Amino acid sequence: LPYFYNTNNLVNKIKNQLSKNLNFNFAINNDFTYNFFPKPNFVFKETKFYDDKKNFADVERIKIYISPKYLFSLDNIKIDDVILNNVNFNLNNKNYNFFTKLLNNNFSNFNFEINDSKIFYRNIDNDVLFINSVNQLKYYFDLKDQKNTLLANCEIFNLPYTIELKDDINEKKIISKLNFEFLNLKVINEYSKKNSNKKGSIKFIHNKNISEGKYEIEKNLFNFNYLDKSLDSNFKYEGMINFIPFFSEISGDVNKINLNQVLNSDSILVQLFKTELLNNKNLNIDTIIKAKKIAPYNDLINLVLNLKIEEGLVDINNTKFSWSDNVDFQISNSLIYVKDNNLVLDGNIIIEIYDIYEIYKYFKTPRNYRKEIKKIKLNFAYNFDQKITTLNSIEIDGLMNQKVNQIL
Repeated sequence: LPYFYNTNNLVNKIKNQLSKNLNFNFAINNDFTYNFFPKPNFVFKETKFYDDKKNFADVERIKIYISPKYLFSLDNIKIDDVILNNVNFNLNNKNYNFFTKLLNNNFSNFNFEINDSKIFYRNIDNDVLFINSVNQLKYYFDLKDQKNTLLANCEIFNLPYTIELKDDINEKKIISKLNFEFLNLKVINEYSKKNSNKKGSIKFIHNKNISEGKYEIEKNLFNFNYLDKSLDSNFKYEGMINFIPFFSEISGDVNKINLNQVLNSDSILVQLFKTELLNNKNLNIDTIIKAKKIAPYNDLINLVLNLKIEEGLVDINNTKFSWSDNVDFQISNSLIYVKDNNLVLDGNIIIEIYDIYEIYKYFKTPRNYRKEIKKIKLNFAYNFDQKITTLNSIEIDGLMNQKVNQIL
């Protein structure tokens, strides 16, 4: 360390320059070490970040590289790079956009990097909603497209992903690219910074299938509409998400839904359920999807899919569909869960039959086996991965059929 540096002056100089470069306040103590190789740098321990006089991040170790050109001039000392290690960030509804706001700074003169850290997102009661682990995150100025850029390698709920954010100053918008490689899913998002109410567009790319949506964020509310072009006929739905407290309502309409795509073990929906990401107890989501036709079964019609996520449990209770005009099906006491790495749907079905003889005609049932049946109740379990359905506890018109149940 140059002998003529005054420790207090040095710390204040670095602190002021960091605050100016990153636009938030630091609490740096005098406990630091100095290294000349491979490039002059100072290492500070137990640093804190402040926003509106509130501590929102604790840094175990911060390394600050300075330009050798100004090494012997305290007045002209210049920070080249800043690397943070083992940081615990605490974000809430007031500072949730901290990492996006950092893109407003000038990174053409220095790089900012965060390693081996965690981001705790908290609700209004300071309870942790979820934790995002940061393996590596870097801010820099991309010389090719002349934009401030954030590039990060992270994990959320033990799910790895990468994200790239770019600040388009001319268009006044943020462009992000999110990649879940294990799901073969990419999410491209653009939102405008021109107004206080943020409006944006989002695109989902799964294999070669593309879905698009538009949204608006107003204070604590997120409104959106979505168009899935990958299905046989365009699938549209809209909804709202309230952030604090967190709950969501989504509704959708489609002319025809293909069960082969929905139930396929490789579908993005099945893979998402298997991650158990949706079993978070802080999620409360109500979704209603209506479809006039159900492919590939021509006689199945009028699907009303009720998907509910509450306190870590996922069910499709009160889901209904019909077979022509002759039979109505309704699901109850259902649960979607993972067992032995297989996704399973368990539940009860009530089958209301209006014209049993039309069913007998369809299946060409011999006349001596045709009996009047009005209602059937049964329990079922469907394994998405093995494509196997098991039936039990069959009740016909209020009577349990022991012979059928023994066979099953």
